[in-house]
Amino acid sequence: QAHFVESGGDLVEPGGTLRLSCTASGFLFNNYPMNWYRKVPGKEREWVAGITGTMTNTKYNDDVRGRFTISRDNGESTLYLQMNLLKPEDTAVYYCNAGQYSGGNVYFDKSWGQGTQVTVSS
Repeated sequence: QAHFVESGGDLVEPGGTLRLSCTASGFLFNNYPMNWYRKVPGKEREWVAGITGTMTNTKYNDDVRGRFTISRDNGESTLYLQMNLLKPEDTAVYYCNAGQYSGGNVYFDKSWGQGTQVTVSS
């Protein structure tokens, strides 16, 4: 069974940086494209960024492109999200999961982790 543990969230000021991590287990991490998502209370979950299993391709939603960078360490089954120039509207709980790296189907939709809270505020 797939299992995800997200970490690295914090309270930061606008313009600040954070690096999120997601440790995955229970499936062959290298074989799956991985994504970051975020959720704000009262809104639908939003896809943020994706990366293929071979790391040859990445994609970002329009709101984060140029500010966030997704990467992965297949040897450690870990996914990362480097977040720069943070804005208050980036405030959300961030989650990872395997899925189509352009933000399509989520492969382990019944196995979401607890997420990590990112709060951007002065």
